[in-house]
Amino acid sequence: MDTHEPRWLDTEERQTWLSLAAMVINLSTALDTQLQHDAQISHFEYQVLANLSEAPERTMRMSDLALLTNGSLSRLSHVVKRLEKQDWVRRTPDPENGRYTLAVLTDTGWEKVVATAPGHVEEVRRLVFDPLTQAQQRTLRTIGHRVNQAIDPTGTFPE
Repeated sequence: MDTHEPRWLDTEERQTWLSLAAMVINLSTALDTQLQHDAQISHFEYQVLANLSEAPERTMRMSDLALLTNGSLSRLSHVVKRLEKQDWVRRTPDPENGRYTLAVLTDTGWEKVVATAPGHVEEVRRLVFDPLTQAQQRTLRTIGHRVNQAIDPTGTFPE
């Protein structure tokens, strides 16, 4: 049994934590709302399509895509199934190792990303970058990097 007293947050730390937690939740909701309204897709679906659009040959192992989108393989499989019905993604066995499945962005999926990206980036700019000075943006990047490093010291997060 751990007998150490918890390191409780002081008033300023608590206010910082509550502000950060609200920002994460509100930003996620706002981006999802914009994408649902403008493109009829969820933020998670957009993340899948966007990550595939940036992958070599627009192809990625499902397990790697799950890590990049911070989703379980099960959740990703359900989402990819929906994206397959739209002909935006297709799945195929990995020719290098048949135990893996590849997700491939189709030409139709590429067109969806190209059509959706401008509205999404404009919303990201409006919500995150426009309210901040360049110095604050650099500080936010540094903070994000440090927190992500604490979460995952292996460094799988973008810098």
